Amino acid sequence: MVTEVNTTDPTAPTSTEQQATNQTTITSEIKTTFTSEEIQELLPHRYPFLLVDKIIDYVPGKKAVGVKNVTINEPHFQGHFPGRPLMPGVLIVEAMAQVGGIVLTQMSSVEGGLFVFAGIDKVRFRRQVVPGDQLVMTVELLWVKQRRFGKMQGRAEVDGQLACEGELMFSLVN
Repeated sequence: MVTEVNTTDPTAPTSTEQQATNQTTITSEIKTTFTSEEIQELLPHRYPFLLVDKIIDYVPGKKAVGVKNVTINEPHFQGHFPGRPLMPGVLIVEAMAQVGGIVLTQMSSVEGGLFVFAGIDKVRFRRQVVPGDQLVMTVELLWVKQRRFGKMQGRAEVDGQLACEGELMFSLVN
């Protein structure tokens, strides 16, 4: 009688295949995009002040990339400016801050409370943002201190051109 020793089942995954499957499972559990409805579950902002339409890339605890579709129907264009609508710079900065809020609200070490602006530094506007533009905002976490204060680097682009950049500071209020 012959006994097979150290044979492998050809239908069973190899250790490399199993590792790849496990990595895919772990990776697929990390959410990397958020819809408008999901953003509203995370942020307290609502129309007309919710300035992020979707999150197209999210890296937990590091960064988020959000999109704002700028339309002529937005209420600020009626007065800013008649005949030459421009998105106010303060709203561009607020939109970047809301993208940053997604990063902060998802950090397990800072659960609860509300993050608010604590300051802005080195903000510069490089190009006008007008109706029809799609504002793509990348906000990266620089640091968090005592789980109450955070600083982020924000960058807003239209068609690959820099529209605004700056540092945003946040404070957690209960």
